[in-house]
Amino acid sequence: MNVRTAAALACILILAACSRGYQTVGGYAQGGIYSVRYNPAGVTAGRAEVQAAVDDILNAIDTTLSGYNRNSLLSRRNRGETVEMNAMFLEIDSIAQKYKDLTGGAFDAAAGPLFDIWGFGFTSDSLPPQEAINAAMIRCEQREVLNFNAIAQGYSCDKVAAYLHSIGVKDMLVDIGEIYCEGLNPDGRGWSIAIDTPSDGNNTPGASISGIWHSDGGSYGVVTSGNYRKFYIKDGKKYAHTIDPRTGWPVEHNLLSATVIASTATEADALATFFMVIGFEDARAWVEEHESIEACLITSDNIWTSEGF
Repeated sequence: MNVRTAAALACILILAACSRGYQTVGGYAQGGIYSVRYNPAGVTAGRAEVQAAVDDILNAIDTTLSGYNRNSLLSRRNRGETVEMNAMFLEIDSIAQKYKDLTGGAFDAAAGPLFDIWGFGFTSDSLPPQEAINAAMIRCEQREVLNFNAIAQGYSCDKVAAYLHSIGVKDMLVDIGEIYCEGLNPDGRGWSIAIDTPSDGNNTPGASISGIWHSDGGSYGVVTSGNYRKFYIKDGKKYAHTIDPRTGWPVEHNLLSATVIASTATEADALATFFMVIGFEDARAWVEEHESIEACLITSDNIWTSEGF
């Protein structure tokens, strides 16, 4: 659905060498490759049925929420067409509004016009004048253009996980650019997720890692957001792709990536985006105030992890 898979995210699966009966389905979705690994013990649905069901879920998300699919409900709505929104659209729009309220506007699914004028959205531009920024912010307030990229992949992981739960799967790893994991891996241990080193030029997931998070077997969304794979340089100054919807300008702090562990991938996705807007100090304070959230925050000169990470 979007290029954040290659451009901003840094989670990869450390696969066990032996499958020990686990099955994998996968394919192409949302601008990248997805993979779902699960333990079929006690599950009556065969691998082909699971593959078809996962593909149907991801196709429904694409035709509803993709800004890259010109025929999706989202694209048609953004063009001003009169369309009847389905339950999925209404659900994610409600979730996005929840996180806008929670973050004081630092997370905003209506901020698409700002990304466009800065050259990080669906159109090309750069270094817009303040007048253009002001005009774009008015469009944001009017919710003229919506863009769910900041949570769509996490939401997709949760939807696939919900299906797997419905057929009795207890051990799974869903990787759709973002991660949802639960239960044990084929070696009988919690899943392990690597965190890419957030350095310019590190465009290959897994080529250089800064650490590995190990699950305890619980249910977790794991999402990394960062600035180091998508930016441009103009007149010697680097402009990161993270825009603060409250100001209309790219952020200028030294937080390079934020990895968030939450109970759902949707929540982890939203919070990782939020942390990249507010910067290291505020993100650390937020995590320390919320016991249910764990995080790894990597700055230009430091790596901080919460106590439970």
